[in-house]
Amino acid sequence: MGAGGCLAVPWRCLVVLCLRLLFLVPAGVPVRSGDAAFPKAMDNVTVRQGESATLRCSVDNRVTRVAWLNRSSILYAGNDKWCLDPRVVLLSNTKTEYSIQIQDVDVYDEGPYTCSVQTDNHPKTSRVHLIVQVSPKIVEISSDISINEGGNISLTCIATGRPDPTITWRHISPKAAVGFVSEDEYLEITGITREQSGEYECSASNDVAAPVIRRVKVTVNYPPYISDAKSIGVPVGQKGILQCEASAVPAAEFQWYKDDKRLVEGQKGVKVESKAFFSRLTFFNVSEQDYGNYTCVASNKLGNTNVSIILYEETTTALTPWKGPGAVHDGNNGTSRRAGCIGLLPLLLLHLLLKF
Repeated sequence: MGAGGCLAVPWRCLVVLCLRLLFLVPAGVPVRSGDAAFPKAMDNVTVRQGESATLRCSVDNRVTRVAWLNRSSILYAGNDKWCLDPRVVLLSNTKTEYSIQIQDVDVYDEGPYTCSVQTDNHPKTSRVHLIVQVSPKIVEISSDISINEGGNISLTCIATGRPDPTITWRHISPKAAVGFVSEDEYLEITGITREQSGEYECSASNDVAAPVIRRVKVTVNYPPYISDAKSIGVPVGQKGILQCEASAVPAAEFQWYKDDKRLVEGQKGVKVESKAFFSRLTFFNVSEQDYGNYTCVASNKLGNTNVSIILYEETTTALTPWKGPGAVHDGNNGTSRRAGCIGLLPLLLLHLLLKF
């Protein structure tokens, strides 16, 4: 029910009927708006839901009776309130203006309002249309979804508002910038790929208030793909590490094999460490028996893949470092060199004496 609502009392309804006969427009008779003669009401009034709407009507000293109506219900007649709605109040009843206010406006208040006046000659009316705007609200949106690569999905985002909000879908990828997708309540993706995983943002806007935003997370499952695995050479007695990296959703589980024998955590001298996207095989003290071909297997519920990695012996050539000026020498070498210098000193003195 709008701002109207005539008191449902027989004598009041009789008075209403009399008022209509005296100076109001008969029911069913169209009312023209914008007449040059008074009364002159406002143009259409637009307010947001929850705000107050003020309806003004300009009059002059020829007016003997005045009233505001909502459709066929009288809101105010002169200073007398005829409706039950406490939100409707009289603002002004002067020789130049007759105004009412509807507080806390809601959508059911929208519609035509009529200012009707009675002069000595005949009744005149003017109409104003109240427009109520409503902020956008998302009332239905798809839940987060998980789907295998190559499948089809349909995302839904339903919003209400006045005027009707515009729906925009955007893809927010973890590996790329935000991308535009479509302007529709429904987003269809066929043959989805792993690059299309991430969050999809639904935005509802109608310029009445800030856009309303909700997000849906789309997880695309795919089998493991090994992206990095390299063979390495390590000398005997040194530390060696073999690493295997794999991309997969759900995350891959890793297993290591050597000659069809599985390696497990806890074996002497070997450590197996697996994380979400890689696995590492560590040899703390490489021996001759450790060299050979190793297989890394990555698997999840969608499949598995493997790669061979070789741990081979790397030989090193021992080089005697060059001792330049300022180099630090060990104590034994320093002693022998000092002894050599002392042995040459007598020969040098003898050579000088013979020369003179």
